Formats: sequence, C-alpha cells, structure tokens
Amino acid sequence: MKESTDARAMLNFSTDSRADKVNGLRDSQAPNQNVIPVNLLNLSAPFELVGRQAQFQRITQVLAHDGDLLIAGVPGSGRRTLVRRAAQEVGAQILEVDCIRVTDGQRFVQLLCESIDQTFQTAAARSPMQEWIEGKACGLFVLKDEASGRQRLKPVRPESQEQQWRAFEVLLHLLQQLAEFSGKRVVLILESFPHIRSWDRNGIWETFLRNEIQRQTQVSYVLIATIAEISIHLDEPGNNLEIVQLAPLADDVVATWVQEGLHTEGLTFDPRSQALEIFVNAVQGHLGDASALVRRLKSLRVSDGLIRDWHVQQAIQELLADLSMVFESLLMLLPANQAHLLESLALDPTDKPQSRDYIHKHYLSRGGSLQGAIAGLQHKGLIYGAEQGYRLALPLFALWLRQRLS
Repeated sequence: MKESTDARAMLNFSTDSRADKVNGLRDSQAPNQNVIPVNLLNLSAPFELVGRQAQFQRITQVLAHDGDLLIAGVPGSGRRTLVRRAAQEVGAQILEVDCIRVTDGQRFVQLLCESIDQTFQTAAARSPMQEWIEGKACGLFVLKDEASGRQRLKPVRPESQEQQWRAFEVLLHLLQQLAEFSGKRVVLILESFPHIRSWDRNGIWETFLRNEIQRQTQVSYVLIATIAEISIHLDEPGNNLEIVQLAPLADDVVATWVQEGLHTEGLTFDPRSQALEIFVNAVQGHLGDASALVRRLKSLRVSDGLIRDWHVQQAIQELLADLSMVFESLLMLLPANQAHLLESLALDPTDKPQSRDYIHKHYLSRGGSLQGAIAGLQHKGLIYGAEQGYRLALPLFALWLRQRLS
C-alpha cells in the first residue's frame, strides 16, 4: 500500500506515439515542441513539485492572501502534498479533515474538533477556548483534563439535531477566533470534500460551510476533490473558489525527472532498450505511480547500472502483485454497472463510450444507467471526462485490470 498512493493512475495511450514523444527528448537535432527543455525544469525540486511549479506558485499566492481553493485532480496527483507545502511556505497552521471518514454531522463535528485540538495544543490557546466554551459553546464542548496534564477539546454528545447543528456552527467560528488570536494564517484542508453529500442529501451542511468560507477572513479553506467537481454548481452562491486543476504530467517531464533521479543512484536506462518508454507508458503522467515505480527500480539488483526492459517489467509486476488486494477490493466496492464500464474501458479504450456500437459491443446499459456509471466513475476519480477521452485515471489499476481480464 505504501508503494503507491490512493489507488493509482491511468494507462491506455498508443505505445508508438508515446515512445516518439520520449525519444524526442534524446533527439537534439529534431526538437519536439512538446518537450520541456531540461534547463527549464527544476530537477532539484521534490518530485511532487516537478512539473507543478506553476500550480504551486498559484496555491501559495492564494493562501498568502487568505484565499480559498478547490484543488481538483485524480487520487495520487499530489493534491494534498502541494497544499501542505504551500501552507508551510506561507507559515500557516494546517488542519485536515478526511471527509471519507465523515458519515454524518456528528462525525463531522468530532473530526473537526479533533483537528482543531491537535493543531492548537499550547496552553495559551486554551484560554480563548475556555472563553469560547463559556460564551458560545456552553453545553456543546468541554475542555477535558487528561492524565498527562493536558486539556483536550471534546464535543458533548448532542441530544438533538438542532444541538448538533449548533455545535458545527460555533466550531467554525472558533476556528476563526483562534486564527485571530494566534496571529497566524490557518489553512483547513477538507480532503474528499464531495463525500459529505452521501449523508448531507439536502446540501444544508455544505451550503452553510460554503457561506462560512466566504465570510471568514483569517482561515483559508481548501476543498480537495476529483476533476468532476469543477463542473458542478460553480455558478451558485458560495462556490466562487479559486480552482487549481492537476492534469497528468507531460511524458517529457516524467522522462526527464526519472532519468535524473535514477542517475543520482548510479542507474540509467539502457539507451539500446525500450526501458524508458515502458516506464513512461506504465505511469501515464501519474505522480504516485511514477514515484512508486522509481522506488521499486532502485531496490532491484542492477549489477552494471543499466536498467533494461525486463527490469522495468519486473518492477511493474511486483507492484501489481503488491496492490492486487487493494485493486480487488476497489473493484468489488463499485456498483455493478460502474465495474462493468470500468473493465470495458480498460480492455477497449474509447473516447465515445456512449456510442451505439460501443454499448452493443460491451453489453452496456443504455441511457441514464450508462451516464450514471460514467458520472460515478468520474466522481470517484477512476476515469477522466471527455477532455481526456474517458481514459482510466489510475494506470497501474488499469494495467492490472487488463491483465486480469485478458
């Protein structure tokens, strides 16, 4: 599970066309206009920033001015890492809530409370918390003494929906007060934010939260979601967040970085082989998979330092074996129509899954069921939309599916 992040990336480009792009890096006499010159790449930057410098600067600027963001991308594209680094760059205190773990309003309050408590641990912060409890949160929260002598902020179990709602409302206000008290910027990262809609069916909690995002001046809210989120309700009040979209990295960026990274370990791709092309085809511009595959290559015994085709293939197969249970579980959790469509797209990529021929060929359901499956897979970050030709967004998962079904 530690070899790759979230449930990995997309795979399904033409091998020949992608090989041509990678070979363009080596051909100085026939430069490719898609190739990013090596001198324009900051190869000394951490991998999560290579190819993402523009987005990193944009996120940093927004947070520096106490702005709010929607970071959209597939799992493993580096969304959280970019935000964390940007928040550190501006000296902000970071809070995180994983909305996948939020199953209802009470759980939302509990996780937000825990994040606030862990971030503001100083004795000085307890004073404004106590004043807040006595003034606005009496009966809703307490400062509980621990055996270690530390006080912990804890929610009181709500007796009604109204009390639960009030707890959420005042807790958001506390965050603003603590930011003002500390004199530091505060960044609250809401990971997998759209997941709250699974229980907030009428959008009451989301609407209130979005309104608070607009009102609060000392706290920057960062909503982390899939690409699909950028096309939803953007014209509604409270949804005017700065949007940063993380597309797959360019092949040339990945190829340049991986060669430089392996070179520092005394390793290089055999120029007489297709090892580099195989690597680039496998990761499809996906940050997490590229990093995982590099780690695996570094662990192989390469006596002469030349990485050949079979080295890359071995590393890929080892990763697939390690991730097979994760992928199997992921597939089993999908509704039947989504799993069927995902398998069809893995085996037979197309930019027109709604076409009559494709539906007939793969025995897909017509109409709303198919559109619902497409939308569901996009919201889960498992496929891209029309702009990326409905490609699978997790390359190692796509490769595993193809091998499993072939």
